[in-house]
Amino acid sequence: MEPFLEGLRLVLATDVLIAILASAVYGLVVGSLPGLSATMATALLVPVTFWLSPIAAIATIITASAMAIFSGDIPGALLRIPGTPASAAYTDEAYALTRKGQAELALGAGLWFSAIGGIVGTISLMLLAPALAEIALSFSTYEYFWLALLGLMCATLVARSSPIKAIASMLLGLLIACIGMENPAGTPRFTFGIPDLLGGIEPIPALVGVFAVSEVMRAMAEAEPPKLPRRRFGSILANQWFLTKKYQFQMWRGNFVGIIIGVLPGAGADMAAWVSYAMAKKFSKEPEKFGTGHPEGLVEAGASNNASLASGWVPSLLFGIPGDTITAIAIGVLYMKGLNPGPTLFTERASSMYALYIIFILANIIMIPLGIMMIRAASTVLRAPRSAVMPVILLLCAVGSFATGNNLFAVLLVALFGVLGFVMEKNGYPVAALVLGIVMGSMLEQNFVTSLIKSDGDVLPFFERPVSSFLAALTFSALLWPLLAWIWMRLSRRRSPA
Repeated sequence: MEPFLEGLRLVLATDVLIAILASAVYGLVVGSLPGLSATMATALLVPVTFWLSPIAAIATIITASAMAIFSGDIPGALLRIPGTPASAAYTDEAYALTRKGQAELALGAGLWFSAIGGIVGTISLMLLAPALAEIALSFSTYEYFWLALLGLMCATLVARSSPIKAIASMLLGLLIACIGMENPAGTPRFTFGIPDLLGGIEPIPALVGVFAVSEVMRAMAEAEPPKLPRRRFGSILANQWFLTKKYQFQMWRGNFVGIIIGVLPGAGADMAAWVSYAMAKKFSKEPEKFGTGHPEGLVEAGASNNASLASGWVPSLLFGIPGDTITAIAIGVLYMKGLNPGPTLFTERASSMYALYIIFILANIIMIPLGIMMIRAASTVLRAPRSAVMPVILLLCAVGSFATGNNLFAVLLVALFGVLGFVMEKNGYPVAALVLGIVMGSMLEQNFVTSLIKSDGDVLPFFERPVSSFLAALTFSALLWPLLAWIWMRLSRRRSPA
């Protein structure tokens, strides 16, 4: 009880409450602007966290990401333009409800079930993480190596693009992580005589570049979205209790799927939303109604995306392995604030963990009143001209990157990664796999080299320990899955003419 009360005291500090409220409004506004993702909203907050206390810094990341995931539903329902990738799965369904004159039902469902999903996901985090932390305390460098490699393989499996392109992006990220002399041998690598590269490539400039700057470039290359006509909304939550009772099985299934997908490294809220919407349609008693303005898919997918957001923190807090791109940013902030991820975080800093749980629940509770206000203000926010928004975002990227190291080289890095992210997205290469490679590269290498030193160069210990051999089997299965799937497809095509 004492750590819980201490965590509550940390959250009720004035600076933390102000950070939660300010980041909630910020997340709602950024998430509702078409093309600006929740990841970009989170990346832009990183420079602000330099001047905040550890709990206030994490509170901004948690609150802004939760709000942005929900508010991405607003332009999707009103303009048929998803505000975030997580909203894209059910944009057509929500827009069909709007065309039927039921915009309040579509927006209310997104708000209500996102809040429920976020709270259920937080409960899963509270139950899963401490239990897994007990097991993780017995992990050695062998297990951590396989765990990091398995996380990278999972990230390539769940990518919506070609697995080959996802693996190529991940390998490029690992190559970038090799830059500098912060390696077990202390040898400068790929520095090309540039002193600024001796310290390596920090994950934060890379994240800001590939997610924020590339979005600005993409927005400038595309046509301006249509303006939203002004209109008055009725009661936002009028029919949500009826939907909760009618589709409670779908809601709980969405929560469960979101939790499972969130725990998988590299999956994230957008994957959870797509899978849950597809499941809702496949197992529905009325599949013919999907796409015509049927709320069943909105209930399941809306509950799923926010549930995955909280459960994505499980591998991040336990092992330092990002559950998604948002938690990849959060890991950087955790290290910066001295809250190093790992099982000892739950024993030595238990009050901070309770504070994190309380922030998650508080963020999802205040999402409802603030979300209603955001929906009513949507016609004003969505009318903001892109030509005014994008330069401000670019300026924030430049100032934030300069603040990370107080040199102009970081600004140049952000610009270079912005171009790289734009080119990769344009050609179907997922930037999420690139980011995971950069974030996890040093962890992978250090555990691999340390394990080899311990075993005197023998690779058998990687497979001899029970947990290590199990993780190795999972990793090789994930690595060979695209090849096996391709062989199966080839064999199926040969059999079909016969």
